[in-house]
Amino acid sequence: MRRIKEVLRLHFELKRNKHQIALSIGISPTTVGGYVDRAAAAGLSYPLPPEMDDVALERLMFPPPPPVTQVRAEPDWPAVYTAMKHKGMTLTLAWQEYKSIHPDGYQLSWFCAAWRQYVGRLGVTLRQQHQAGECYVDYCGPTVPVIDAATGEIRRAQIFVGVLGASNYTYAEATWSQTIPDWIGAHSRMFTFFGGVPDMLVPDNLKSGVKRASYYDPELNPTYREFAAYYGVAVLPARPRKPRDKARVEVAVQIVERWILARLRNRQFFTLAELNAAIAPLLDDMNRRPFRKLPGCRRALFDQVEVSALKPLPAIAYEFAEWKYARVNIDCHIEVDGHYYSVPYRLLRQQIDVRMTANIVEVFHRGKRVASHVRSYVRGRHSTVTEHLPAQHQQYLDWSPDRLIRWAQRIGEATGIVIERMLAARKHPTQAYRSCLGILRLGKAYSDARLECACRRALSFNAMSYRSIESMLKTGMDQKPLPAATPAQASLPLHENVRGPAYYH
Repeated sequence: MRRIKEVLRLHFELKRNKHQIALSIGISPTTVGGYVDRAAAAGLSYPLPPEMDDVALERLMFPPPPPVTQVRAEPDWPAVYTAMKHKGMTLTLAWQEYKSIHPDGYQLSWFCAAWRQYVGRLGVTLRQQHQAGECYVDYCGPTVPVIDAATGEIRRAQIFVGVLGASNYTYAEATWSQTIPDWIGAHSRMFTFFGGVPDMLVPDNLKSGVKRASYYDPELNPTYREFAAYYGVAVLPARPRKPRDKARVEVAVQIVERWILARLRNRQFFTLAELNAAIAPLLDDMNRRPFRKLPGCRRALFDQVEVSALKPLPAIAYEFAEWKYARVNIDCHIEVDGHYYSVPYRLLRQQIDVRMTANIVEVFHRGKRVASHVRSYVRGRHSTVTEHLPAQHQQYLDWSPDRLIRWAQRIGEATGIVIERMLAARKHPTQAYRSCLGILRLGKAYSDARLECACRRALSFNAMSYRSIESMLKTGMDQKPLPAATPAQASLPLHENVRGPAYYH
């Protein structure tokens, strides 16, 4: 109050103007004028009465505001909170709706300040405003034991949890693992439970959903990305080490653990279906349990806010497809679960993408499908499309074991036996075609009679290979008589690498 008294002294006693007083005291001329006006309104004169202390002076110059005689209507904050969950809703629009009902109500600035105070009282976890159509997914930490009735073996079932952000409407189910098939299947069943598809999925950075976690540019698993594209839903993974990005599901996981898993802790389950059948009624009870700080329950808020924001389910559910990388081998085939599928030869040694469903294997190169095969689960066999092979290789597909054997038998008995044994020695006869054709064509270079003699010698030494027979013909060994077999030689095991000393004569 010393500054106010000095203003009054300079104004009344020394007759200084506002600018001079402002420069002298170090305040603005407007403040000086305000003090002088308040003193005049209070009927004060200078010098002030000796008995007037600072409290009395302040009471006269700054009297309390007059009491408000008109009571304004308070906004219905729970209704505003629910309305703010709708897409496109703003505080300004909510205030306009409030003013349309209460024209003499509070102004926008007060409305916004009171709204912030109301939201702050609800708790820290509710300060983030979630729009309808946002879905958060994760797995619980605790698992549930499932006993194999036949062996007594215990498997630990994982608990998948999904929650819609605007209503807290929750879905939970048990799966055997967190692998891609269970992850995708749980999402599909969750959409069926909701009766529609949300606009956005917010998963954690587990490998089944996110192939490479990144703060700025995460890379989704190819199967998860295809699943999201099929349902038309955006996937926005939570940032690494930022649990508040998925606070909704973190809370939902805790509630599922407390209200469902804790109630099942003393029960025994022998199948996964039995466990899910026990979870279902507890989940419905949890969704219908009234809120503590808000009116209604999860189910009621879901019907009021979320249903209209969900997109319809497609007519046909997503068919699970797994993706992998492969490199085309020199025989123009790729390997998928032990079976070999042909790929166009122009992609030799290049890396391609393989999409596998239960019935189809598709090959993609730079996003374009280049091959498709009916899936086979027979290991070690080949699925080959003739057009995929180069012209010089396609001719081998016209050959068959019977055709090669008939050709060899026309040359001679020993040649026929050699070809039969070479074909039988391979797991896949086609793998011996090239060697067999090479042997048979030696007859054109050296005559069929010499080839028959070389094959007879190869049988005696168990040296049935293209190189051995060609070497015999080159060196003329086919024209030498065969040595008589000895008892020691007869007892030797039959093997192409055990030829005996007579072979080198």
